Amino acid sequence: MTRPNDAQPTFRPLGGTKSRLRIGIALFAALVVALAATQADAVGPYPDLGTCQVFPDPPASLSPRAPSLPNQAAWNQDISKAPRDPRSAAIIGYINSSGGDSLHPDFGSPRPYGFPYSVVGAAQRKLPVNYTAYGDESDPGPFPVPASAPVEGGNGSDGDRHVLVVDRDECKLYELYRAFYAAGPKPHWNADAGVAWDLRSSALRPEGWTSTDAAGLPVFAGLVRYDEVAAGQLDHAIRVTVESTRNAWIHPASHCAGDTDSGGAPPMGLRMRLKASYGLGRFSGAAKTIALAMKRYGMIVADNGSNWYFSGSSDRRWDDDNLSQLKVIPGSAFEVVKSAAGVHAC
Repeated sequence: MTRPNDAQPTFRPLGGTKSRLRIGIALFAALVVALAATQADAVGPYPDLGTCQVFPDPPASLSPRAPSLPNQAAWNQDISKAPRDPRSAAIIGYINSSGGDSLHPDFGSPRPYGFPYSVVGAAQRKLPVNYTAYGDESDPGPFPVPASAPVEGGNGSDGDRHVLVVDRDECKLYELYRAFYAAGPKPHWNADAGVAWDLRSSALRPEGWTSTDAAGLPVFAGLVRYDEVAAGQLDHAIRVTVESTRNAWIHPASHCAGDTDSGGAPPMGLRMRLKASYGLGRFSGAAKTIALAMKRYGMIVADNGSNWYFSGSSDRRWDDDNLSQLKVIPGSAFEVVKSAAGVHAC
């Protein structure tokens, strides 16, 4: 991938020596400004979350061979020894038949890639939220979302436009979907949907309710964040999308947006893990840390999208060449983990 700051200036002799010097200085200054703008547009490093954990851990008494939990503690559950779902082969086959059949990291170093987020404290001003689509399934504002909070895809994006904010003093996560800041005498955010998550609770959304993700799940909980990977501490499940989903969900999901009733299609909330037998000798650095987490904590289907695209934070520090190592992992290297919850049909 070619970055904007990879371009080199071209100097052409126009006029005499002094003229060429002035033009050269001007072009160099313009290049510096462009480079600074590119770096400013990138996101990261991010403030830490203080003492906040992203949802509770599973009970200490839980067996390592237990099925995937039916609440938000599932994000932090080691499922490397959990039983395999008897429908695993059929579901993996269905996913691969509906689109791409290998992993793809849907994040990286430039701002448009991945999910940016903000970390705020108790002093952050709360702004009203005007819901434009799913207000009846959203949490009422105001939310402590800064006017300058980074938007997924950038301020000019016409995509999902997620805005994610962690209040590290209250240990709460605020998420908006299709969010647009509205300035003026009464500044506020317009958004299709919004959720306030208590990071100290493993509670689910009400049955049938969406969130800022189609599955009714928190987005932030499933992000591969740079700081945790750099520390070798990626100890939670990862958010992943697939192209075709069943009209059903499994807890901790609470909502569906499927296009088929086929029992072979993955419902929202489906959990998968990288098979223990899949060798990781070819991987290094961040890619190996992520692959190990996929074996231990797996991935959870959170939305419709490109097959096997898994999510992470937008961060200028990612090494995109290193992340690309993960693209060789085929979907067939995964298996479905059995859940303690049953399947809810829509």
